[in-house]
Amino acid sequence: MDSETQIEIRVADRISQIGQPDWDACACPESGSELGPELGPQTTDSGRPFDPFTTYRFLSALEDSGSTGPGTGWSPRYLSAHLGGEVIAVAPLYAKSHSQGEYIFDYSWAHAYENAGGRYYPKLQIAVPFTPVTGRRLLVKPGFEETGQAALIQGAVQLAANNEISSLHLTFCTEEEARAGQQMGLLHRTTQQFHWENAAYPDFDAFLASLSSRKRKNIRKERATAQAFGGTIEALTGDAIQPHHWDAFWQFYQDTGARKWGTPYLTRAFFDIAHETLRDDVLLVMANREGRAVAGALNFIGRDTLFGRYWGCTEHHPCLHFELCYYQAIDYTIAHGLKRIEAGAQGEHKLARGYLPNTCHALHWIADPGFAHAVEQFLTEERAAIAEEIEILTDYGPFRKTQEEDHD
Repeated sequence: MDSETQIEIRVADRISQIGQPDWDACACPESGSELGPELGPQTTDSGRPFDPFTTYRFLSALEDSGSTGPGTGWSPRYLSAHLGGEVIAVAPLYAKSHSQGEYIFDYSWAHAYENAGGRYYPKLQIAVPFTPVTGRRLLVKPGFEETGQAALIQGAVQLAANNEISSLHLTFCTEEEARAGQQMGLLHRTTQQFHWENAAYPDFDAFLASLSSRKRKNIRKERATAQAFGGTIEALTGDAIQPHHWDAFWQFYQDTGARKWGTPYLTRAFFDIAHETLRDDVLLVMANREGRAVAGALNFIGRDTLFGRYWGCTEHHPCLHFELCYYQAIDYTIAHGLKRIEAGAQGEHKLARGYLPNTCHALHWIADPGFAHAVEQFLTEERAAIAEEIEILTDYGPFRKTQEEDHD
């Protein structure tokens, strides 16, 4: 490609201004589908994107439901890169008036910056709102990888600089994007999450056989305790999910959101839109007792990964959280030949249940050179600490370290 070819960067405050065909051609070219929300959800595994969170249907559901947009602190500023009239790259960019719903936290940076007399907010964020899931954030049409990534980063930095914005943040990006961003002068940050890896297990018992005897017995006990809660558990996806399931899950989500964040991030309308456009991307695990749902876990399905997102309940039963969120997810992943489960942010309790720590990546640009230098020093120390923590936690994992004799 001619390096002198002019690329135009545009900013849109609604994703519809870019359009579903152009967006998804960059966001999920692997799906090979031109279906838009008006044509219903995607219906075949072969057409699944690697993850649904940067697809047009997911981001537009956030926007159309009022989960992002005015009054939320997440104001869309979607980027698109145009070459000769063709959209070659897009990015989910937001102007943020706070640091909520990000899961890679910069509260201490904001506090220090404002104590020094600066104005940290608004800032710019390339991210999927409320979604701590690793995936591509610089969404590039095949054949334009290097050019498109560079154009998006340069365009976002220039947008921040032109508007005297303190900083740009790109969170839960891929490792490859992190390397590319570093080469362009962005600061690299690492954090960690717990993921479950499918070692081609034929069934759940085969997974248990890979654990130490004590951990294996503990999981069996937890599953038996949970499944004796006095009801039934069902795993639903696609057309098996009905509107009344969302009514019940909304109650669960509100309870969890109120306890964790004060105000739930997603609106009720999001779940109505999800039913219309996202239900084939969803695995909803529900616990029912005496004719009504009492707990549920919401997962999203990618091409080779199951993404655990939300859990909630109206009745508390021992170990039911572990069963619905972790063990049912493992059952589904094994049965459907997926490679892994990403179980979301936080939770060292996941370690004992076979979920091991993995590195997550983020990129940052800070306008003020002195503050950027201080953050860079902090990030160097933090990366070393995160690497050490991952090594220690992995060593404490539940998997057998020797060919120990089974004692069940």
